[in-house]
Amino acid sequence: MKVVMINDCAYVGETLLKYMPPNVEKQHIKRTRGFWNKTFGLALKILRTHGDVYHAHYLLQDCYIAARLGKKPLIGHAHGSDLRTSLAHTLWGRVVRHNLKSCGKVLVSTPDVLGLAKRYREDAEYMPNPVDAELFYPKPVSQYDGKKRVLIASDCNFNVKGTDIAIKALSRIKDKVEVSIIKNGVDFEKTRTLASSLGLNLNVLPKVTHEKLNEYFWNADVVIDRFKLGSLGMVSLEAIACGRPVITYVSSEFEEYIDFPLKDAVAENAVADAVEAADESLWEKEYQYLLANHRTEAVLERLLEIYGSLER
Repeated sequence: MKVVMINDCAYVGETLLKYMPPNVEKQHIKRTRGFWNKTFGLALKILRTHGDVYHAHYLLQDCYIAARLGKKPLIGHAHGSDLRTSLAHTLWGRVVRHNLKSCGKVLVSTPDVLGLAKRYREDAEYMPNPVDAELFYPKPVSQYDGKKRVLIASDCNFNVKGTDIAIKALSRIKDKVEVSIIKNGVDFEKTRTLASSLGLNLNVLPKVTHEKLNEYFWNADVVIDRFKLGSLGMVSLEAIACGRPVITYVSSEFEEYIDFPLKDAVAENAVADAVEAADESLWEKEYQYLLANHRTEAVLERLLEIYGSLER
């Protein structure tokens, strides 16, 4: 079998390809944000491929081009914003709806968008994101006598990530924490301004490659992720895999998260309390959830079943 992976999101496609069994031939079509590379150049790359299964990340132009070029069987893998925002867009909505109806199978990476996908595809399926265990694995917390070291690891975005909630929550316990933040995201300067207005000092870290992100996790006692969507992001999963407790908003309305130990922490006081209480015991429970639901081997087993079930 030859799998052609088209585009990527949060290194999900790359991780899946990395761990596929040796009898599977693999090709990864990547692109940049440049006009040619994401339009005609992308179409030419897809046209020239020959595979047994085509797996496109994001239900946007990558998936649309593959469908229009008759690449079958085609899996459309939604990663959130394509369904949360693009589906309602005047132009992009038509593309997303076409892909939802045209693909041989539709996967979604977080349960908060599963309902949106099922409006058009009853057989849409939630597939947990895999974690690369070679890059992200537990290390003991280094001995440190100072304040609790907190890392805000998701990109700064008030509307999508709720970075402002994290800042306001941490300002409540600013005498007890030492906060670091990665310089990334559309609202980074707004985040820094807000923190300053609340008297919260931020240690700004430069953006690093995915392969080096683990060092930031290992240097923290607690990792903060997002507080808007109610679903687990890759930052949370990778931080947990690195041995650190994560504070993020996980909604109890999603049955997929029934075994996740910390749910509905979204109000500023709840987030602050959770950061103060975060310890090895919380991490152990989060890690058990991770092992039960996000091991790459288990995700791949289901994905290969789907590949095998599709008509060629």
